[in-house]
Amino acid sequence: MRILVVEDEKKVASFIKRGLEEEGYEVDLAADGAEGLSMIKEGSFSLILMDLMLPKMDGLQVIRQMRELDIRTPVLCLTAKDKVDDVVAGLDSGSDDYLAKPFAFAELLARVRALIRRGTADRGAELVFSDLRLDPVTHKVWRSDKEIDLTSKEYALLEYMMRNPNQTLTRSMIAEHVWDYTFDSFTNIIDVYVNYLRKKIDRDFDKKLIHTVRGVGYVLKEED
Repeated sequence: MRILVVEDEKKVASFIKRGLEEEGYEVDLAADGAEGLSMIKEGSFSLILMDLMLPKMDGLQVIRQMRELDIRTPVLCLTAKDKVDDVVAGLDSGSDDYLAKPFAFAELLARVRALIRRGTADRGAELVFSDLRLDPVTHKVWRSDKEIDLTSKEYALLEYMMRNPNQTLTRSMIAEHVWDYTFDSFTNIIDVYVNYLRKKIDRDFDKKLIHTVRGVGYVLKEED
């Protein structure tokens, strides 16, 4: 497994590289956003660890350009910014997970394993619920005949709901399966993303599919 670390702090980059190599990963380093994007275009990586505050081009710009080029490599953001708005901005850009500095290397390693496992898993055939369709191979989603444009995290959330239809999903279940988090403080971001998804999936349609189970979580079901 080959990992790219885009990090301008040499000590942090060296620490991450050494630790990952001890776990058997191949690790390349980029010291700024422009260099990172160039390496991403040219190379084949299983995962990218992306600092957000980078010289020449910030991490969010790099991630957006990756996704515009349809490069679907999983991205884990590493940053000192940990407010809800900062987390949402990182996820909206197309990143797959978010880890605030300073972090324990054991937690970083757990996130790395989870993202690589998710990225290489065979997701199988197209998912269908009511008039909603999701293609796990192309990551495309349709409601009736209308294609719905989703961010990577919105897509992951919808896929989890479509694999568990008519089942109440608690916020802790969503945090664990979509974000690999288990702590309660993350639930505000889950609510934000469910609202994003609801606007895209339900707003223009009479039949609503995403429903709130008050005080518990959410469920994908057809209206009673």
